[in-house]
Amino acid sequence: MAFNFILMLTENDLTIPDASARLEDALEAGARHIGFKDVGLPFEDLHSLAKSIRTAGGRSYLEVVSLDKESEIASARAAVDLNVDCLLGGTRAAEVTEITRDHPLRYFPFPGRITGHPSVLEGSVGDIVASARRLADLEYVHGLDLLAYRFSGDVPALMRQVAQAVSKPIVVAGSIDSEDRIRTVAESGAQAFTVGTAAFSGAFQSGASFIDQIRSLLAITADAQALSSAPRKLALVAHNDRKSHLRAWVLRHRKALAGHNLICTGGTGALVMDTCPELNVRRLQRGSKGGDQQLGALVATGELDAVIFLADPTAPHGSDVDLQALTRLAIMHDIPMALSGSAADLIIAAFLPPD
Repeated sequence: MAFNFILMLTENDLTIPDASARLEDALEAGARHIGFKDVGLPFEDLHSLAKSIRTAGGRSYLEVVSLDKESEIASARAAVDLNVDCLLGGTRAAEVTEITRDHPLRYFPFPGRITGHPSVLEGSVGDIVASARRLADLEYVHGLDLLAYRFSGDVPALMRQVAQAVSKPIVVAGSIDSEDRIRTVAESGAQAFTVGTAAFSGAFQSGASFIDQIRSLLAITADAQALSSAPRKLALVAHNDRKSHLRAWVLRHRKALAGHNLICTGGTGALVMDTCPELNVRRLQRGSKGGDQQLGALVATGELDAVIFLADPTAPHGSDVDLQALTRLAIMHDIPMALSGSAADLIIAAFLPPD
């Protein structure tokens, strides 16, 4: 995922009573990553929220704040029934993954020791980092939900150390109420952050409407993305008659691409590895053997930041089928996609700005 702002329709760790009305405002303002807690509204209302987010083309999140085992397991089952895209929070990963493992949702539990309501993160930095490693090693854990600003110690150090310790994405949640904190989150290597109460209290633009608060948050997020130290995941593909174009493009941007993760179909991956052996390349199957479908699966599960597919406009019509399918998924899941070199340059400028 890129550096994303997740709006939580919550205050004080409870889903707000007028969440449905606020959702309409949030969508009008441009928010696309939207979530709610497992407490505060009846299940029927949460179901309606999840459906509305999905219908609008957004990505939905349910965050678990219940501390007892029975409630957490019930919330995991609710996440499956609600068909949300991501389940955030909770502390019983072994039990929860038994419920979520056969569902397409992405699961991000809390590392560390969580107490109280609103939730607080306790323990030493070392203990929390060790917890993060253990959780990230679990197959059906897709990332971590770090309550960094609910920690009483050195928060920037905590975020940096957790980000360095695990390769899976980190969402920073709880008490993010200023532009400075958002910038610090970006610099730490986290891939996303949540804001709930602060968006409703006017913390980001005093006296402004809720819609303008969200627009302000989106602008802050866009600026902070330039500071993000999280490695990006970029798909690189090229039709045969555009592979020389891709080679030239990779050579031009090899410095910006260094340290990031490039996912390529087989032939393209071999080309990139031969051209710039220092780059991090993961090769999938060749396009003719299902590589494009493998990329589509990564788009569908939110594991790519962008797709760069240098397409040959003169290729036979049959070559368009996989490209059309991949384009459809990119649109559906709101993933940037470039089909030409100049468009790919814009993605580099947005995601990987020069030092």
